[in-house]
Parts: sequence; C-alpha cells; structure tokens
Amino acid sequence: MVGGRLEVEGLTKRFGGFTALNGVSLDVKSGERFGLIGPNGSGKTTLINCVSGALSTDGGRIRFEGRDITAIPAHQRTRLGVVRSFQIPKPFISMTVLENLVIPLEYAAGARAERADCAAEAMDILRTIGLESKAHTRPAGLTQIEMRKLELARAMAAKPKLLISDEAMAGLSSGEVDDILTILFRLNERGITIIMIEHIMRAVMRFSERIIVLDAGEPIAEGTPNEIVRNSAVEKAYLGE
Repeated sequence: MVGGRLEVEGLTKRFGGFTALNGVSLDVKSGERFGLIGPNGSGKTTLINCVSGALSTDGGRIRFEGRDITAIPAHQRTRLGVVRSFQIPKPFISMTVLENLVIPLEYAAGARAERADCAAEAMDILRTIGLESKAHTRPAGLTQIEMRKLELARAMAAKPKLLISDEAMAGLSSGEVDDILTILFRLNERGITIIMIEHIMRAVMRFSERIIVLDAGEPIAEGTPNEIVRNSAVEKAYLGE
C-alpha cells in the first residue's frame, strides 16, 4: 500500500463572524508521519473536519493524490482513502468486534464484497491491532484501551491511504500510549500516511517526522520535533508570555 499525499492551500473556515481557520496551508507527503498540534481552540479539529469532509470550507483548496477534493462529500473521500479515527469511539454496540470491521470492509470493497472474504480480512486486521482474542466480544465488554484499538481497526477496515488519528491516546496510561504508538508505527510501515492530532507531547514528538503548530486558526511553526520544541512562538502559544 502506498500512502496518499495531502495538499491544503489557503484553507479558510468561518463560523458566523468567527474565523476558525485563516488561510492554512500544509503539504503532507506520501507515507509521512505528520503531527498537528496547538492549544485548545487553535483550529486543529476544524482543519481535520474540513479535510475529511465533515465541514465545508469558505476558501482555499484541498488536494489528495493530486485530485481536488474540496467539494466532494465525506463518503467519497473515504472511498479515495482519506480516513479518520475519532477520539470518542462509537462502534455498533449490538455487533461483535469482528462484525464492526466487516461493515466498513464491505463498504470499501463495494459490489465486489464477499462476506466470508471480509470476515477473514477483518481477522487479519484484528491480529495486526492486537484484538483477535476479542473478535466475538461486543464493545460493551472492552476496556478503554481496547475500544481505542477497535476504533483504529475500524479505520483500517476502510482501507486508508491517509489515516487521521484524532486524539487516539487521550486518557490512556503511559503504557497504553506506547501500545497505540506501536500500532501506528506498524501501520505507517505498511505505507499509510498518518496525521496525528494529539495533546500528549511525548507521543507526538516520538511519532512525528514533521509537525505543524496552529494557534488561533493560523500556522505559527513547522519543522522537525527538535525544531518545534526550541521554537519560541510555540512556547508562547502554550505557556503565554
């Protein structure tokens, strides 16, 4: 699998008189591990909602693998390979863990889907994520870390070229954070481009090859983790004067 390249050019989003994003541009290379950070209210979630298609834009362009996707709906972006996981997992509670993966696998395969093939592929994903022993468990029987793994597994079932990991580690212990990082590294090694949005700085700095920092809807810094931690504008955004 080859990861997809994402290009965002001059992206603007307003809510009434409030400008949440003001001309944001970024270029995420194919197969890159890219971090997106910023204080609360900086525009991170709005940016990702625009990229995934959950929100329309008020200006700018979004391109994926060279194709302009600015105006196409979210489900079509998913079919192209733009997939996100959510901070609060919302699986189908009446279905088993395995069945929760078969649904997006059938969707991704379209008319070609054979349910037996999808079930086998779902088990492969569960083995990769480390949930194979919970295949026939319903989500109510999972721990918090297992729910986060299921959310990543469901995202994988949609066959991403670009995976947007939105706060996948929030509220987890240090060891559990390491478990999620291991999974994300493993997925990236398969060629998937990954954008990580995260407040746990240790995780972002360890995972990301490059990071962009938003503050008040605008990029204030971009660079390697080492460059970001030494940036005075980033320190000011997080800690104040």
